[in-house]
Amino acid sequence: MSRDTDRVEAFSDAVIAVALTLMAVELLQFNPSGAADTDLVSRLQQEWRAFLAYVITFAVVGQIWLAHHNSWRYVIRVDQMLLVLNLLMLMFVAAIPFTANQLSDHLRGSDVDQRLSAAIYVGAVLGEALFFNLAWWWARWRGLLNPDLDPHLAASVSRRYLIRPLLYLIAFAIVFINPILSLLAYLLLVAIYLIRGPGDLPPAGRAEDECG
Repeated sequence: MSRDTDRVEAFSDAVIAVALTLMAVELLQFNPSGAADTDLVSRLQQEWRAFLAYVITFAVVGQIWLAHHNSWRYVIRVDQMLLVLNLLMLMFVAAIPFTANQLSDHLRGSDVDQRLSAAIYVGAVLGEALFFNLAWWWARWRGLLNPDLDPHLAASVSRRYLIRPLLYLIAFAIVFINPILSLLAYLLLVAIYLIRGPGDLPPAGRAEDECG
């Protein structure tokens, strides 16, 4: 028997909120090994990589929340497999703060450390994107979406979601050129998805022909 979606959305929101909080705790702090008598400006300059990783990763996780919120507007029922796929997606989301912290710590390290930490980072965001897509495709295939949803809109949303893991792979490839440039590529990816597209909420005061 299918179950209501409210608990799934509430649980997902809570996990994402905790991930964002943990990320702030991990990244927005000074290196404990730094000299205590160093002036504030110098210490801020020393930690700019961590602050950059925080801003970019917050944007990535924020975009995940936006996409999850928008896509689950169409889900009217859940089954066991959809719950499992959503839980696996959240497992990767919860790992993002750790991977972001590792990435910021090793941006100043050797080339091997930079690439390994970037690979771990992209593994988390790519895993999230893949299970996000699997959850959406499962919901479509099993008829868990609103039956009045425009099939053309559903197909457009599916194509848009499928592009995201491909863009993550491109951002990861850039790490072999420049790790900082790779991080900025993630930020550009988020900016692209902030441009309103299929499946996003309509502007205030304007109806959208999504169902019926």
